[in-house]
Amino acid sequence: MSAIASKINMQIRSINVINNNVEKLFLRILLWSFATFLLWYIFLLGSMVFNIVERRTLEKEALVLSNQVHELELNYLSMSNKIDLTFAYSVGFKETNIKFATRKFLGFNPSNGSSGNIDSISKNEI
Repeated sequence: MSAIASKINMQIRSINVINNNVEKLFLRILLWSFATFLLWYIFLLGSMVFNIVERRTLEKEALVLSNQVHELELNYLSMSNKIDLTFAYSVGFKETNIKFATRKFLGFNPSNGSSGNIDSISKNEI
């Protein structure tokens, strides 16, 4: 009976060794996965914080630029109100001779005295 009991004990111990190795392997895989996910979490959290800080600084710069544009618009409006005809003459501007570009009439012209149906001949207008 003791020979059978010792044989069973040996088999149980060999099975425990195999199961113990599988458990260690499973624990190592679990710990490495946890460490990997923890590093990814730290990386993503750090990049989010960095992006938030960068966005806030860019918003401040955009506000400063917006204020500068507003000041330039006010300067432009105040300067444009000072410009009038006498100022233009004083800096050398002159009145222009108005000339219009014309072209010859390509269709029926009722002003030249010929008879015809005006509705049937279209005028060359733009």
